[in-house]
Amino acid sequence: MDIYEDARTVSRADLAAWLRQLANQLESDGRIFYGAAGAVTVADTVRCELEIERESETELSVEIEFSWTVAAPPKAADEVEKPTSGDEQAEAPSEA
Repeated sequence: MDIYEDARTVSRADLAAWLRQLANQLESDGRIFYGAAGAVTVADTVRCELEIERESETELSVEIEFSWTVAAPPKAADEVEKPTSGDEQAEAPSEA
């Protein structure tokens, strides 16, 4: 599920400035800001990947990816399973 995506053409200097901005955000409080008011908190330890590919004779790409796991949100009260004991038997439907 995508949370946010942005694609644009920028100068190399603008790209470097954007990467510095991301680095500063990570270093200061660990949050990356995106869009109008979005932010995501990055874990203290992440898995990172750098991939450089030749897409065609004239195109190269560099992908920087980092990922981490977050705790699962607590289940809603109606989703919590009730424990069953061995003494309980399922009721068979009555025939009319």
